[in-house]
Amino acid sequence: MAALHFTPIPEPEADAFRAGEPDAYGARPERMTSPGGMPCRHCLGMIEAGEEMLLLAYRPFSALQPYAETGPIFLHARACRRYAASEVLPPMLESPDYILRGYGHDDRIVYGTGAVTATSDIIGRAKALLERSEIAYVHVRSARNNCYQCRIDRA
Repeated sequence: MAALHFTPIPEPEADAFRAGEPDAYGARPERMTSPGGMPCRHCLGMIEAGEEMLLLAYRPFSALQPYAETGPIFLHARACRRYAASEVLPPMLESPDYILRGYGHDDRIVYGTGAVTATSDIIGRAKALLERSEIAYVHVRSARNNCYQCRIDRA
């Protein structure tokens, strides 16, 4: 199995949201002060208490279709460096577990792939899912709220 890549939201999207472009629901991102511990989906680090952040609706799919889930995400309001490490868990993944779910080349859920996974087992589970040819990529989602965290691709 090839190496994994934890894929944050694309830089052009993060820049557009910071410039006030509308989110997945057509609304301007909300600007607020972070209470601390909010995960940025671009640098995949935490937004510290007192930092300005954006809250917006995000759909990590290129087209509308029944499986194209939309939900809230946070971003640093300032420019931050896009996460680029492979095979290293992003620093924002601090919860004890997450939902990992495989998606096909058609951007639809591959049934039977979703599972609550201990954070320490994310890399192994993602590698096992991506060994299957019908799985194009994996989403990491909150096990409590189903919020999109990041995507895992083959490096």
